[in-house]
Amino acid sequence: MLAAAGIGSRRACEDLIAAGRVEVDREVVTTLGTRVDPLTQQIRVDGERLPNPRRVVYLLNKPVGVVSTNYDPTGRPRVIDMVPPDRRLFPIGRLDRTSEGLILVTNDGELANLLTHPRYGVEKRYLVQVAGLPTPEAVDSLRQGIALAEANVHAKRVTVRSRHKQSTVLEMVLDEGRNREIRRMLAALGHKVQQLKRIAVGDLSLGNLLPGQWRRLSWEEIEQLRRDAFAAVGSARPPAGGRGRRPVAAGRRQQGSRSGAAGSQARKATRPRKRPGKASTWRRSGRRPASG
Repeated sequence: MLAAAGIGSRRACEDLIAAGRVEVDREVVTTLGTRVDPLTQQIRVDGERLPNPRRVVYLLNKPVGVVSTNYDPTGRPRVIDMVPPDRRLFPIGRLDRTSEGLILVTNDGELANLLTHPRYGVEKRYLVQVAGLPTPEAVDSLRQGIALAEANVHAKRVTVRSRHKQSTVLEMVLDEGRNREIRRMLAALGHKVQQLKRIAVGDLSLGNLLPGQWRRLSWEEIEQLRRDAFAAVGSARPPAGGRGRRPVAAGRRQQGSRSGAAGSQARKATRPRKRPGKASTWRRSGRRPASG
């Protein structure tokens, strides 16, 4: 099983076991041929956990018009309809129907908590087009804090990306998420949000995924998200993941990305036709935001 997980050749894996470097449920195993169940038991090599084959995380570029809720009685298209339906999945956090961009869909409740709980402060990066021309004082207010009904909230970082005659494009980084937080912050300053796109979560970015396309995250990418979350609170919990393996670069299209797009098309042919998400106008307006 270690060889199948990509740890090394069968002989190399036997050497690891004999050297006492393999644990099953935190107990060192040195007997060759020991039977384990990867679905119910945690297997570690040098203290680092092997992937749990039951867990899956998809990175989706959510189009405008698609909702992030699992239950929608009106039958609008949902993010979970846009990824493979082979597991019971849910989105991590939300993007409202009129927003677009990066959203993660998973069956991993622990990861969802790490990425959404304010304690961990995993950064989310957005491009926001607003009506009008915010003053430097207004931009500074976004950083210092805006009083909403439930709390005083602020952006971790705010950068003016471009200014136009009647609108401005901001890049905003938040490390917590409240309901429609960015829209409400800017509304309090008198600026209506015209377009909102999430372009990154932690070190993950959209890359070259088009609206409606998805790809499955690698184990290294998932574990990097976990490490980022624990690092934010100085946790001593040992990071899990592939020892000595470099994480896949954020946003890099993997082999599954093409099949993801093709799979999405195949499902459309077998499912009832739904109203598709609206196309983004970022490119139509001539502004190509950085992919992060």
